[in-house]
Amino acid sequence: MFALTGGATAAGPAASAPGGVGSNWYAAAPYLMPLDNDPPDAGAVMDATGLKAFQLAFVLAPNGGGCTPTWDGTKPVSTDTAVAGVIAAIRAKGGDVSVSIGGYGGTKLGQTCGTPEATAAAYQQVVDKYGLKALDFDLEEPEYENSAAIHNEIGAAKILQQKNPGIYISVTTAGTADGTGWFGKQMLNEAKAQGFTPDNFSIMPFDGGFNGAAAQTSALTNFNSVLRSTFGWDAATAYAHEGISQMNGRSDTGEYFYQADFQTVYDYAISHHMARFTNWSVNRDRQCTPPDNGGRTSGVCSSVPQAPWDFTKFSVRFAGATPPTTPPTTTPPTTTPPGNCTIAAWDRAAVYQSGNSVSYKGHSWKAKWWTQGEEPGTTGQWGVWQDLGPC
Repeated sequence: MFALTGGATAAGPAASAPGGVGSNWYAAAPYLMPLDNDPPDAGAVMDATGLKAFQLAFVLAPNGGGCTPTWDGTKPVSTDTAVAGVIAAIRAKGGDVSVSIGGYGGTKLGQTCGTPEATAAAYQQVVDKYGLKALDFDLEEPEYENSAAIHNEIGAAKILQQKNPGIYISVTTAGTADGTGWFGKQMLNEAKAQGFTPDNFSIMPFDGGFNGAAAQTSALTNFNSVLRSTFGWDAATAYAHEGISQMNGRSDTGEYFYQADFQTVYDYAISHHMARFTNWSVNRDRQCTPPDNGGRTSGVCSSVPQAPWDFTKFSVRFAGATPPTTPPTTTPPTTTPPGNCTIAAWDRAAVYQSGNSVSYKGHSWKAKWWTQGEEPGTTGQWGVWQDLGPC
């Protein structure tokens, strides 16, 4: 996952422990790269969506080796001011962050620190520096193919859980059609052997032969079976420890995940009482120019038609909040449309919410979710309008 990633002391601006937010927000926090991929202003995203938490990525070992935490392998956490400033700004608006460890590229601390205790000590520096109440262990290639490194990471997560009571810990790993692959299953077995249970185990069903929501929900069902067989849980308990991390828009391998796919997976997650719903990434949650980006994948836009932060709003909803509505920029016409329609005609400039009705070309239409500028009867890639038939 996440192939497109691309001096203060601990007394810095984000060092003091915040009041924090509810675990529902850590469970919904989408990924944000604060130092790369043209990071958007986090406060502006919060204002536009109602989001209260971000998953900041990624903390790694130094590119030259060693057991001290860095951002992206190059910027020591110990002397950081840039990320500290981002965190302070988010907290000033009533939000908070989780920090993600690992990701697809770079060298991971579990590979270089030698023992679970040394690995935990490196991560504890991050917790102390930023006053963290949440961490994400993103365990994937090539680290999760290294059994010693995974032993160190899982052991470190368990130590941090014990030393920081109440800390929210997620573990994110690769998704496959049968839930997760051989290395993912070995990671789960390592957690079982060490007696470690995080707040959730999440899979990433993309970049692996997935295309659309049906393949993702099938993988989630199969992953539930993996969790049940590994830990001896019933289905409900497994779902209560299960999460998903999606890729919004075009994936690295050319798969496409539209707003309708997110809606389907969201409905699945809610109906099964899943523990986590997140995506990669806020940096990508905006439309490219042109919208399809020439059929390419980007780290700074989604390569699908969208309004800004369409995908982030699903996280807000998963946390139990309602994204703010934007009033129409123009007043929809009140004249009676052609035929026998008596409801207001569709207006390209107007913003419509789920359940809003319009008339267009002699038919009545109902919005399935938030939309603006999507012509009724144009199925496009997600079909936001439900045709209710002739007026």
